[in-house]
Amino acid sequence: MKHRLSAYFEPESVAVIGASNTAGKPGNDVIRNILANGFEGKLYLVNPKGGDILGLPVHPSIESLPDGIDLGIIILPAKETPEAVRQCVHKGIKHFVLAAGGFAEYDEYGAQIQQELTDIIRENGIRVIGPNTSGHTSTPHHFTSTFFPLGKIRRGKVSYIAQTGNFATHSMKYILTGEHFGVSRVIGFGNKIDVEESEALAYLADDPETDAILIYLESIKRPREFLEVAKKVTRIKPVVMLKGGVTEAGKHAAVAHTATMAAEDRLVDGMLRQAGIVRIWDYTHLILAGKAFSMIPLPKGNRVSFMAPSGAMLVVLADLCARLGLEVPDVEPATRQKLQDMSPSYIRMRNPVDIWPAAYMHGVEIAYRDAMEAVLQDPNIDAVIPVLMLTKDTGIPSYNFIVELARKYPEKPIVITFSGDKQCMEDCKAFVEPRGVPTFFEIEQPFEVLSILYRCRLAMNRPR
Repeated sequence: MKHRLSAYFEPESVAVIGASNTAGKPGNDVIRNILANGFEGKLYLVNPKGGDILGLPVHPSIESLPDGIDLGIIILPAKETPEAVRQCVHKGIKHFVLAAGGFAEYDEYGAQIQQELTDIIRENGIRVIGPNTSGHTSTPHHFTSTFFPLGKIRRGKVSYIAQTGNFATHSMKYILTGEHFGVSRVIGFGNKIDVEESEALAYLADDPETDAILIYLESIKRPREFLEVAKKVTRIKPVVMLKGGVTEAGKHAAVAHTATMAAEDRLVDGMLRQAGIVRIWDYTHLILAGKAFSMIPLPKGNRVSFMAPSGAMLVVLADLCARLGLEVPDVEPATRQKLQDMSPSYIRMRNPVDIWPAAYMHGVEIAYRDAMEAVLQDPNIDAVIPVLMLTKDTGIPSYNFIVELARKYPEKPIVITFSGDKQCMEDCKAFVEPRGVPTFFEIEQPFEVLSILYRCRLAMNRPR
């Protein structure tokens, strides 16, 4: 039996109402995106001028469409949207993405139009994403409804639920151009007058194409239902969430953004804990955690080893681990001896590892390779974070040894960060990330991300 959101993520026929022949307009960009992603279903375009757009025939009216199309994407001004929905309903379309803004988030007149849409939904039993949404994406089905110019969207195993259009637009653009991971499903709710987070979470729970779920919400429409769904999902998949609107300033911004009132934060925090959802506090972590979920397993524990070319870094990062709930344990005597053998006798080797003397003696690649393997073999260590020293003056390693170690010890995450030449960092990222090893330019970030992943492990294994 198909899920009630299947028509969104697995449509077989789609109509774009408000298709445009003008490059750069939303009604044109959405068509380009659909074509670029290789949608295999039937695509119908509607514009009163008729003719063709991008080689596809254009219907002059909604009435001229065939009956029973799965999904209607309406890209018309707010005041024209309700009538377009009514006409589509008459043609048997039951699922909609409403792109326009200018509804309750804008002014009283917009709120009246939004109420009209709500009445249409109730009277006809249709489903709506939006209004005021940038759409959704389903890479396993080669489909997107976003009007932001993205082109081909990289397929991956993480999915985003968002009360914002960012993950269907410019944040997705960054992921596609600045990172090396892809997505499975993305849904932006906009003003959320119908389809909401509980339904999306339930769909992703059973989705074999989704391994991890990342959420941004400003409000929770049906808290009780969301809690019950989340309790089940978080037993089988990691779920992290950023909640917007936790301050008075944020609450006012949420009203202007999506016309929603943010809930009391202490109540939300308690609900997320009960649900097994790992709460995060930084927008950036939605992307960084998505990368980590895409490339490495959840650590089995919170015991980390890290190595850096600076004593100050070791001290500061050890303090950071304590704040993040990560342990920096002693390693086994045999491991300490391996580390000592590669270092000058005046350096007392332990975890964390001061790598600079060994790098000076043996070269950067040998020092990092041997130190990383030593701690990866240690039973007291669950994950390894090398702070790679990369400058042309001190020698650039081949980077392949990092990939080889990650494949040799697949159960222990390796997460890379850097110090040194920015271009060398970019080169390393370009080499190791497509091969499954995540990198982070800020030295605190891999520790923050590992903490998130470890908390997900705890949530999934929490007592029943």
